[in-house]
Amino acid sequence: MTDQKHTVFDDDLSQATLYLGYGSNLWMHQMKQRCPTSKYVGMARLDGFRWIINERGYANIVAIPRQDRLPNHFPDKVWGLVYSLEQSDEDKLDVNEGVPSAYTKEYHKADLWQAQDGKASDRREGSSVQVELLVYINRKLTTPHEPRKEYGAGPLSVSETAPYLSMLTSCVSQIYRMNMGIKDAIRERMPSRYVEAVIRPFIPEEEDEKVAELAKKQAQAFEDE
Repeated sequence: MTDQKHTVFDDDLSQATLYLGYGSNLWMHQMKQRCPTSKYVGMARLDGFRWIINERGYANIVAIPRQDRLPNHFPDKVWGLVYSLEQSDEDKLDVNEGVPSAYTKEYHKADLWQAQDGKASDRREGSSVQVELLVYINRKLTTPHEPRKEYGAGPLSVSETAPYLSMLTSCVSQIYRMNMGIKDAIRERMPSRYVEAVIRPFIPEEEDEKVAELAKKQAQAFEDE
């Protein structure tokens, strides 16, 4: 769904908190449900960070030392969607992200390709502006989780499944919401090569409709995050 097609124009950017969504908040429907005051601004690229799924199973970005960065290397950049936030919704995100015990609030300069009149961002060279974005980063959990393989590992007995049922259901829901977000991001011209090289090793391209209702419920309320 792309019901977030409001645009904050250039004159308003200096007055708004601009937030970079790089995980399940790529899903515009989820952002509008969770943060009703948010408005979609455009696509951004944050250099010097690497996108991962951390040990808890959630998206995170990890800083890369300057000497280890490679030019034109997709894993050394993070692409995401930018939203403007009013204070009430910024406060909700702080709680959801577990600030300051889990994620920290940081501000980093990034290149922004602003959407105009409801149209997708124009990513032609020279069409971006540099802006400071609010980014939530977990500085503790920086080890990439193994790419998700648990759903093809074979059947488990009831006794084996029971202790993990809630966690597995949440993981499947997270994958569903990430896939919805990836669809929106590609529609907004996120580079498909970035998606394939960076996100797909962790997030399989599948949509389990059996968890769609749970995913939509979690999109609406800050649950099981």
